[in-house]
Amino acid sequence: MDKVKIALQYMLPKHLLSRLVGKLAAAEAGALTTAAIKWFIKQYKIDMSEAAQSEPEAYKSFNAFFTRALKPGIRPLDMDADIMVHPVDGAVSQLGPIKNGRIFQAKGHHYSSLTLLGDQAEDAKRFEGGDFATIYLAPKDYHRIHMPIKGTLSKMTYVPGELFSVNPLTAKNVPGLFARNERVVAIFETELGPLAMVLVGATIVASIETVWAGTVTPPTGKQVFTWEYPTQGPDAITLDKGEEMGRFKLGSTVVMLFAKDAIATFAEGVEAEAVTRMGQAFANLKDVKHAD
Repeated sequence: MDKVKIALQYMLPKHLLSRLVGKLAAAEAGALTTAAIKWFIKQYKIDMSEAAQSEPEAYKSFNAFFTRALKPGIRPLDMDADIMVHPVDGAVSQLGPIKNGRIFQAKGHHYSSLTLLGDQAEDAKRFEGGDFATIYLAPKDYHRIHMPIKGTLSKMTYVPGELFSVNPLTAKNVPGLFARNERVVAIFETELGPLAMVLVGATIVASIETVWAGTVTPPTGKQVFTWEYPTQGPDAITLDKGEEMGRFKLGSTVVMLFAKDAIATFAEGVEAEAVTRMGQAFANLKDVKHAD
């Protein structure tokens, strides 16, 4: 059965299907929208007591429900200056060192950090010998993405690609999954050096958004696009630790890349398949030089 599911992934018109679902998810269809939200809550056992608006009727569209805000304080932020926090609710897919420019995906599968970053050679060099972490957001999870550490945006890259599902089954069976799917790469300058936040698209992911650019995709394209941002002055975009940086409309994956020696150790219990909660300790930092 798993082989059939994977074969269907290759056969389906994934972009067409995803954009169709996106239009439906954006529709404000009254009682029909509310019925779909109620079904989704029941199907995926979503804890609506955590949501800022807990009643399904409060959401005019499925997208509004899917990107729902949480109640203030429901995800307390670890404010220790030597701690990096989880950026999302989800589960760790894999994490560890970037070896010879290669990132571990699953048993028998590695992929290139250069390819992941849209073949931006200078960007890839900045993460040589560093670390990575891949976090999968399931349909039931909270789908806003937050900063694991304070950073100033220096570059964003849109990379066209496939829209395979990114669940554990496809991660184990589709070579180079995260480096072949459509994605948005945001690079931040931090006190630890560069940080890459790679937002990976997937089947029926209707949209990837950032707080500074709004909707980045759709529409899709066939070319890599890059945007450079000033890191100083009044136009610099600096986001604090725990601040929202983007969101998925339907679930997907975040891949983070860290510079060499940025991380001393991952926090206790942070390992493959571990559940993540935004704001909790993710990693212990190394050689941090805090501003006065």
